[in-house]
Amino acid sequence: MTKAKLRTGIVGAGFSASFHFEAVRRVFCADVEVVGVHARTTASTHAFAEKHAIEAFDDLDTLLDGIDVLHVCIPPALHESVAIKALARGVFPIVEKPLTGYFGEGAEDYDGRTASMTEARDGALDSIKRILDAEAKSKARILYAENWVYAPTIQKEREILEKTSGQILWMHGEEAHSGSHAPSYGHWRLAGGGSMIGKGCHPLTAALYLKKVEGRTRFGKPIRPATVTARAHALTQLPNFVDTGHIRADYNDIEDFAMIHVTFEDGTIATVFASDIVLGGVHNWLEVCAGNHRAICNLNPSNQMQTYNPVESQFDDIYVVEKIGTKQGWAMTAPDEDFSHGFPQEIEAFYRTAAYGDDVESDSELAADCIATIYSGYVSAANGGTEEPVTLL
Repeated sequence: MTKAKLRTGIVGAGFSASFHFEAVRRVFCADVEVVGVHARTTASTHAFAEKHAIEAFDDLDTLLDGIDVLHVCIPPALHESVAIKALARGVFPIVEKPLTGYFGEGAEDYDGRTASMTEARDGALDSIKRILDAEAKSKARILYAENWVYAPTIQKEREILEKTSGQILWMHGEEAHSGSHAPSYGHWRLAGGGSMIGKGCHPLTAALYLKKVEGRTRFGKPIRPATVTARAHALTQLPNFVDTGHIRADYNDIEDFAMIHVTFEDGTIATVFASDIVLGGVHNWLEVCAGNHRAICNLNPSNQMQTYNPVESQFDDIYVVEKIGTKQGWAMTAPDEDFSHGFPQEIEAFYRTAAYGDDVESDSELAADCIATIYSGYVSAANGGTEEPVTLL
């Protein structure tokens, strides 16, 4: 079969734009040409373009006019407007997580510590509705870049559920590390919240996805979230916090620890922890407790490879694992961290959708359920952990 030819572009020139570019180079199902990039500043646009030997576009509309797929690698506050603009042109937007949120209507003085979380939830739901409406009118589809869905361990659990018709009773998982490197993270008006959305969206979406898989296998329709209970804390902002310099502590108005407890439509549960106060590298995992099996899905760290380095400088030019802090001593070294996290697999799947119309596992419904659950979680946390319904769209 002759491979489809697709033209793609990138909006954004930071960390995620770089790994999206590398993932596109590994796409096998189609011949993909990376046409160019558009970013916030002329300097960053041209620097990224020169580094990757692609064209620099000072105008997003001009880039959109010549592509089939757009990689949306910009702060969450900009996701909605760019995704809708792409959909209006029939361009498939690959949107980084979280899909959207509430950002205080762009107010410079918006403060998530004192703002109404009910208003934030309503605003996030309105944003989701606008995106879903734009998708319904478009020939393109939202491709939600939640790499956890495509991680090998999560996809193996999908296979187990489908082949055994397993019933998940409880899932618990975590994403944690010592703080995001993104400058926009730490400001609610740019990121839409703190650890609950910035970290929690990953294991939460994986849990929502696996209940979706269970539901369509056993009943022909997904099992979706019903209620949520949550707590949130700003531990690095406590007056007695001792800052030793190992954990990022310069957040403006967000939480750095959160717990989300979800009850699904069938009464089963999932518990997710999300934090920016954990040393020793990224801690990404999800455990599945089903009636007929148990699975521990480790994304990071993994003991697939372990290294011992007696001298820090020996590994100066060697990537070990994300946010490890030090390369001296023993480390859970990642031979291919992108693959373990599902990045190339998700991009391959998205291009199959764009090229051949394949169904997409990480779609707009899954993204919408994640956002609706998290913002009901913020309402719950603001009310001391009361149970809140999840509004499904």
